[in-house]
Amino acid sequence: MFIDSAKIYVKSGKGGDGIIHWRREKFIPKGGPDGGNGGVGGDVIFIADKQINTLLDFRYKKKFIAKDGNVGEGSNKEGRSAEPIYIKVPAGTLIRDAETKELIIDITDDGQEFVIAKGGRGGKGNWLFRSPTNQAPRVCTPGDPGIEFHLELEMKLLADIGLVGFPNAGKSTLISTISAAKPKIADYPFTTLIPNLGMVYFQPGKSFVVADIPGLIEGAHEGKGLGIQFLKHIERTKALLFLIDCTSEDIKKDYKVLANELKAFSKDLPKKKKIIAITKLDIADDEVKKKLKKLKFPKGVIVHQISAATNAGIADLVEAMWKLTSKGK
Repeated sequence: MFIDSAKIYVKSGKGGDGIIHWRREKFIPKGGPDGGNGGVGGDVIFIADKQINTLLDFRYKKKFIAKDGNVGEGSNKEGRSAEPIYIKVPAGTLIRDAETKELIIDITDDGQEFVIAKGGRGGKGNWLFRSPTNQAPRVCTPGDPGIEFHLELEMKLLADIGLVGFPNAGKSTLISTISAAKPKIADYPFTTLIPNLGMVYFQPGKSFVVADIPGLIEGAHEGKGLGIQFLKHIERTKALLFLIDCTSEDIKKDYKVLANELKAFSKDLPKKKKIIAITKLDIADDEVKKKLKKLKFPKGVIVHQISAATNAGIADLVEAMWKLTSKGK
């Protein structure tokens, strides 16, 4: 199951208390203070793991509480510090304060760690309070409390190019053709219900990642259809590939509708580099082919005509996609 948001509670461990203790040894009936400090409470640490691609685990476990540090001991021994607890999340996870909605950290790199809650410091034992004027201090301090947060986690896929199109425009077929991804494909709208990632190998040592999201419909930014739930997953991409069915009654209008939906969702999406791919050439009849010959987009708009079913135009499209990524410069 694909889950891209979650709410959790985290709390670091309390520091152990310092203690009042007196040195007790044979032949030394009135030993001085030797109460040790308390141990440090456990930290709560997020760590990105590229093997994880959903926040599903947080549906079943929502509380993460580190252990407290141990109290100090005699002989000026510090209490044992608690071990940190690690919370694994997908690379591309944003962590926000659930109450203020403030973004705390955006974890993007595999293996990246972030201490969200430091454990409390241990309290001081009476050994630390000794002085020439107070050689028998009867004072110690408690450990500092742990830190707690209610957090919101939001995952956004990390990809180089995002595929955008209406339902049944051929996005899933294309990603299955150019990569090893195997999304569900069928001849009806909304076949794709969750985002899919595909690694495209352009040439030896040259590859890029493509993200396919459920198809958009007009009014998607207002919550219509499925695409609005997943538009956030193309916000990180370097470029966009618009896919439009060649049998559409008005290809340019379809492009404008898609572009407007992206603009309504985020002012940054229209600024991304883009390519248009006219799909399903294998089913184009003579009338459609004539219409495609007359089709003109504004200068500077890159347009490819393809068929993922027959591989027509695919090689040229993949090369153009590679060039759009920063890797292809």
